[in-house]
Amino acid sequence: MEYLKLIEDYKDDMIKTVQELVSIKSIEDKPAVDAPFGKGVADAFHYMLKKAESEGFDTENVDNYGGHIEFGGYLLDDEGKITGTSEEVMGIIGHLDVVPEGTDWEHEPYSGVVADGKIYGRGSIDNKGPVVAAFFAMKALKDSGYIPEKKVRLILGLDEETNWKGMKHYLSKVKAPDFGFTPDAEYPAIHGEKGIMVFQLAKKIGKTTGKGIELRSLKGGNAANMVADYARAVIRADKMEAYDKVKELAANYRNVKCAEEGQIAFGAKLNCKGIGKSLEIVAQGVSAHGATPEFGVNAITVLMDFLSEIDIINDDVNEFIEFYNKYIGFELDGTAIGCGLSDEPSGKLIFNVGKVELEGEAVMLTINIRFPVTYSEDIVYEAMMPIINKYNMGVIKIKAQDPIYMPKDDPMIKTLMDIYGEHTGDRESEPIVIGGGTYARAAKNIVAFGSVFPGEPDLAHQKNEYIEIDQLLLNAKIFADAIYRLTH
Repeated sequence: MEYLKLIEDYKDDMIKTVQELVSIKSIEDKPAVDAPFGKGVADAFHYMLKKAESEGFDTENVDNYGGHIEFGGYLLDDEGKITGTSEEVMGIIGHLDVVPEGTDWEHEPYSGVVADGKIYGRGSIDNKGPVVAAFFAMKALKDSGYIPEKKVRLILGLDEETNWKGMKHYLSKVKAPDFGFTPDAEYPAIHGEKGIMVFQLAKKIGKTTGKGIELRSLKGGNAANMVADYARAVIRADKMEAYDKVKELAANYRNVKCAEEGQIAFGAKLNCKGIGKSLEIVAQGVSAHGATPEFGVNAITVLMDFLSEIDIINDDVNEFIEFYNKYIGFELDGTAIGCGLSDEPSGKLIFNVGKVELEGEAVMLTINIRFPVTYSEDIVYEAMMPIINKYNMGVIKIKAQDPIYMPKDDPMIKTLMDIYGEHTGDRESEPIVIGGGTYARAAKNIVAFGSVFPGEPDLAHQKNEYIEIDQLLLNAKIFADAIYRLTH
């Protein structure tokens, strides 16, 4: 196929485009003029629209809340002349916003540096690299002279990592695609996604009285859908020698639980430092996507585990620490708190604590749950409430998305599986169900397809995120064939 060869010819341009897009720090921020999700997100959006227009694509900007890049959709007669346009749309839905970068990168997270055949940077795999691969797949088809019978539309989402307001606004103004895929997960084809809940647990903390060690502040994590890689507590003691005991406990914790393979906090760091008359305790973990917390080490959990070894004088604080360690702790499937649900199509529930903050008279946990496809949000809450009520905690519901599921023998799933097999030689893998939440939920007949290959590390939401250049090109070829087969 000529369009597959063209993708090889575009290699340098593809690399440059990913680098330039990654260099834009597109974390959602305060709204600005013509930038409802902040200047960085708007800059990334306009960069892609400008790039597309320079290549002769049609574009649409819907009030700066989202937009698309489009070609094709022409009806032809027997002689190949255009006789009309089709209203049917094949959508490829990606996003240009990213999660915060976290800490301890080997390369600057917004440099787009190329090293060892990889492009490094926040968003390189989630989701800017795949968006660029989809764009160049469309360009290759267009430049080869292919005229798809259906419109091919690369839809650019701008707040996928947060609240999806942009996609909702876009789809309120523009017809939803009739079918398609989102290159924002992994291979092979994904025929289901677990339900998602984001909520907070809040507990009132009474005023500290008496003498001893007081917890002055507690904060950790960057986002609900990230495994926290940093957490910090500040304690104040009435006697300075109490700090020596805490430092001794920290050294022991660090030398055993953090340093010995097989221990629950292996790979984490725990350090203490004096700040005036107070003592700062910092836990550093390993970031990961909230859908795959097993690939990380939660710094909040490490810190809470350590705080249980300190004699803190506030009963409410101690009760909160007890609740956390007894009913959440290092467990990742919600069993202890009562919601350890599972089913045959999608496996176990996934439980991730993304953030913690002690502010004023309350401590707040932000939690992200991915629940099996045959269950509902209400069932999960109902299962947890006895323990939550036992500790007099309040629930603040923030976000919920129902699970999605498509049979393995659906024609589109079968087509995508065939294409994946042709390009990789992998004929053994089956369609899968994931815990991640993608824009496949934004419209009907959309599935996740790519971009991480089996056996490769999924570095979404992690430090040192990258996309391999060879896999960037392979993604573009797979997407080009998918567009061709689904619109022919």
